[in-house]
Amino acid sequence: MRANRAYHLIVSRAGHEPAFLADAHRVDRVEVVSVADGEVVLYWQLPAKLAARLLRELREDLVALEAEAFIDKWIGADAEDLF
Repeated sequence: MRANRAYHLIVSRAGHEPAFLADAHRVDRVEVVSVADGEVVLYWQLPAKLAARLLRELREDLVALEAEAFIDKWIGADAEDLF
């Protein structure tokens, strides 16, 4: 099963403006939630610009990878070290 069928992205932004205009102190929250049981599988709190980059990567992988491969890739990922 594709990852985008097994998991759902939830993004909580601390402001209304896009990431490139965001204050340097703004922190956004990114969650990957399992559709089957509603549990949070992956969770990050990041500055807005890093969160925007992470979202792009996550969305690409959700479409391209199988569910198990997606989790294997991201399970131990520290988003601040990725970029």
